[in-house]
Amino acid sequence: MKTKQTSIQNKQVNIGKSDSDSELQSRSEQLSSDKASGDKLPRLDYDLRRQNRTLPTDKVLSLLQQEAPRFFELAEVVGNWVWIQFGEKQPRTVTAVLSQLGFHWNNKRQAWQHPCGQPMQTPASYDPRERYGSKFPADMRAA
Repeated sequence: MKTKQTSIQNKQVNIGKSDSDSELQSRSEQLSSDKASGDKLPRLDYDLRRQNRTLPTDKVLSLLQQEAPRFFELAEVVGNWVWIQFGEKQPRTVTAVLSQLGFHWNNKRQAWQHPCGQPMQTPASYDPRERYGSKFPADMRAA
């Protein structure tokens, strides 16, 4: 039986690295390295991705904390969903990890979102943060 862990982190991205060793890059670094890089990304396991998208909020947060602690630090719980936002576009290796974990990109909100087993059939016409509130689990853990 497959576990709900990903192997992508072990191949190219170590999200748990310190800031100086991080794979997170500035926009100019991304533009130069994305085109010049001949590295192939590992293939996504879509069955595992689909399975990860059904996980409840607490399991998603545990998975992030274990598999991608840097993402856990950025995770925001909005209602029952988990959102991750960056100040700039991330390299494909980072977005591949998010995708494997079950996140999808929401262009309107400029956020990676995980439905935590509760997908919406139609996009919300309201601001989910105002309706459901939000919290940052990493801040709550540190307090």
